[in-house]
Formats: sequence, structure tokens, C-alpha cells
Amino acid sequence: MMYSSNHSMRKTYLHKIPDHSKLARYRGRPESGPRILFFSGGTALYALSRLLISYTCNSIHLVTPFDDGGSSRRLRDAFHIISIGDLRNRLMALADRSLSGTPPICDLFDRRFPLQADNHALILSLRDMVTGQDPLVTSIPEPMRAIICSHLDAFLLHMPSDFDLRGASIGNLILTGCYLNSSTDIDTVLDTYSRMMGVRGIVKPLLQEPLHLAAELQDGTLLAGQHLITGKEVPHISCPIQCIFLTESLDNPRPVTTHIGGETEDLIHRANLICYPMGSFYTSIIANLIPSGVGKAVAGNRCAKVYVPNTFPDPEQTGMDLAQCVDIIINTLKKDTTGIANEQLLNYVVLDTQNARYATSIDYERIRSLGIEIIDTSLVNTATAPFIDAHRLIDVLLSLT
Repeated sequence: MMYSSNHSMRKTYLHKIPDHSKLARYRGRPESGPRILFFSGGTALYALSRLLISYTCNSIHLVTPFDDGGSSRRLRDAFHIISIGDLRNRLMALADRSLSGTPPICDLFDRRFPLQADNHALILSLRDMVTGQDPLVTSIPEPMRAIICSHLDAFLLHMPSDFDLRGASIGNLILTGCYLNSSTDIDTVLDTYSRMMGVRGIVKPLLQEPLHLAAELQDGTLLAGQHLITGKEVPHISCPIQCIFLTESLDNPRPVTTHIGGETEDLIHRANLICYPMGSFYTSIIANLIPSGVGKAVAGNRCAKVYVPNTFPDPEQTGMDLAQCVDIIINTLKKDTTGIANEQLLNYVVLDTQNARYATSIDYERIRSLGIEIIDTSLVNTATAPFIDAHRLIDVLLSLT
């Protein structure tokens, strides 16, 4: 059992971890569960999100929409849209699969066209889906089947003649078709499929503008595009990242300033806990903190704020230690605010130094000097190592609400 206290904002917080009474209360009434907000973009939270819906139907997921690799790049180029792959992934994680019709929808959304296939044959397969002849589509009950078919039809109607369907996610095609049918309103798309699949939480892109990520390395190298930063499709970066920024163009990557919308500000203000979770450090977490208004909204909420560092090597953290990661989170949030204390932006760093092997060194005194408390508790077990056990992390986060 772990107890922690924090003297942020002249108030003392005392937490018991895990707090079994809270966990039992939330599990008994997830519809009344806490509003835990995650600044996250990638798949690192999929397992946690699947389990979290047993405790709360009110979690908030602000997702980075800047991916430009693989099939996402083809969709973005063809339709000038934000990246929707991570939005789809989070919808699937939060879907209530006990609802009639949801499992077959999830099966269809999870399907991908094969990479090694004739593109003309894939177009014919897509037409079979539109007309309801594909087995995965016929297994979906009405009226949901008709809605999905209409969105696939819209995609097929607007699809460029030379569009490459190889490796494409069917779920991404459906969401794109819904986007085209909804006067390019991504909130309508997410509302439609959240209702259809009984999504237990709120999924929203941080921004709706079709922007891109760019990074400048410490040696002056400029990387334009998220896929160049993550190291998933190209070799890992060999030099530490100096800064990242948003840009309208990959061909002419100039920094642009953008502001989060009022609805996003309100979601941040109303959260019962804010989490900067594990995942790609810059492209998943820091990218969500760049837009103007995020830092002010976070500082204006008196709830606890938690950073969960990676327990596995992250190529984006090349040359960094944990105290630097904490510094970057705080300073990114502070860039458009004045007079904000560190404790208004981050209270806890949650570690497991007994079971995890952190790739970054941990300067405890430096972190504490920033006004941040370290919670050292069990997060990793032999079955999940080197990754965090979602059950254990949920216990920590719910206990801090």
C-alpha cells in the first residue's frame, strides 16, 4: 500500500494507493465514475481504455490528429483531413461490446485490406461492402448496417481514381466517408459512432485543422512529418529533439500558432484528474500540449495532474533523462501563460523502480525541486513486463481522483 502527500497550491492531499473503497464504488456505478482526462495520441492506452470502462463511462481522450504515415498519409493527402486512425482506435477501445451490434461493427472497423493485393480487386471488395454483400457487413444489424454502407458509399464516390487501398483500415474509410457526408465536421462523425457503439467516454481530436508535426533536432536537422519523428517507418533519430511545432505544410514547414476550441477548454476544466500517459513522448504527449490555451486550461483546474513515464525505450527520448521530460511538459504548458506555478500543471510522477527498467535516468532531487512528488508503486508485473499492467495503473489513477 502506498501513501503520498502533496503540498501544491497550499493544500495537502493525502492518497491511499490503491484506494479499494473508491475502486469498489466506481466499479459498482461506472456511469457516475470520474472524468479522467488523457492527453494521448497512440495505441499505448488501448488496453487501459478497454479496462477503464468497467470503472467509469466519463473518461476524456484528447487525441493527437497529426499522424502522416502509411495509409493515414494517403487519406490525408486525398481528402485534406486530420488523421483519424488514433481516433478510431480509441473509439474501439471504449466501445461497449455487450451491446447488440457492437462486436460485428468492431470486427469490421478492425479489418484491413491486405498489403499484397491487386488494387482493382480491393475496389471490388469495397463495392461489395457498400452493397451489403460482404460477410462482415451482413452480420451488422439494421439500421446500423445501412448507415455504415452509406458512409462507405460516400468514400467510394469521392475516392480519387488512383487511390491506393492496399493496407487501408476499413474503419478509417468508414469514418472518412461519414466525414464527407457530415460537411467535414469531425465532431458529428465521432458523435455518430460513439452512439452507435455505446462508447463509454469522450473521444475528441485536440484540433480540427489538418496540421502536421515537425521537429528540429539539436544538430539543426529539420524533420517535417510525424512519421519521421517516431522512427516507426524510418530509422530512429540519433540526435536529441530540440523542439517540435505545428505546421500547415510538409513541403514548407513553418511554425503556425493555433488555439484549442471552447469545448476542449471546457473538457479540461471539468476533468477530475489529468494524465500525461505513457506513449511516444513528443508525438503523443507533447504534441497535445503545444496549442495555445491548453496550459491555461490545465492550470485553471485544481484537480491532480499525473505523468506516467514510459517503462520501455522510446526513440523520441534519445539523450533525455526523466527530469528533462518533466521540464519539457511543464515548459510546453507554460509557453502561453504567465505567473503559473509548476504545481498547477503537474503534481505527480508515477514510477515503479522495483519492477520496471527505465531507459532514462531518474534525478529524484531535480524532480522534487520542481515541486513534483514521486509516487513509487507497483505498475509492472512479470506477465506485462516491460510494459505497465493496465489494471495496476487504473488502480493508481482512480485512487488519485
